[in-house]
Amino acid sequence: MKTVTIEGQLRTEFGKKATRQVRSQEHVPGVIYGGASEINFSAPAKAFKSLVYTSKFQLAEVNVDGKTYKCILKDLQFHKVSDALIHVDLLELVEGKKVIADLPLKFTGNSIGVKDGGKLVIKMKSLKVKTLPKYLKENIEVDITTLNINENLRVQDVKADEMEVMNSPRIPIASVVMTRQLKQEEASAAKDEKKK
Repeated sequence: MKTVTIEGQLRTEFGKKATRQVRSQEHVPGVIYGGASEINFSAPAKAFKSLVYTSKFQLAEVNVDGKTYKCILKDLQFHKVSDALIHVDLLELVEGKKVIADLPLKFTGNSIGVKDGGKLVIKMKSLKVKTLPKYLKENIEVDITTLNINENLRVQDVKADEMEVMNSPRIPIASVVMTRQLKQEEASAAKDEKKK
């Protein structure tokens, strides 16, 4: 799994004035929590780019004050007007302590329904899971090969070893729907049957 390295500085001053000062230097304030203590730090805005502006699930390795923290992204705040990143929350990964993370779904295989002229509709792009840090991975693979026309694949059908899926089991994550062309072909075939 890809790891993004971020060089940060420890923040000692807090409050609006100190935060404004950090942002004026094109740094983003952040917090690392979940470990032994909360770490307040700041890092250059561009250091977060490959972690924030991606659909991939990645780890962050944050170096602050000579210590390295392995983390995952938990929350982001953007400026209402400029849309600039203004705050980052990171969760420290502690061995043996379960974390909750959103893992992207990766759909594999060619669905039977699509081969028969149906259209694949992706309804969910990620699943919320609870697991130990060592089981975190880039994505959860979902095989759609056996999916027929008018069938759904639900959360309960996903095999996520060593993970507890937090989403409701009945929610559809993908389905194959009938295309307009296929409906028309079926309708004309039914008409032809009646004529005979």
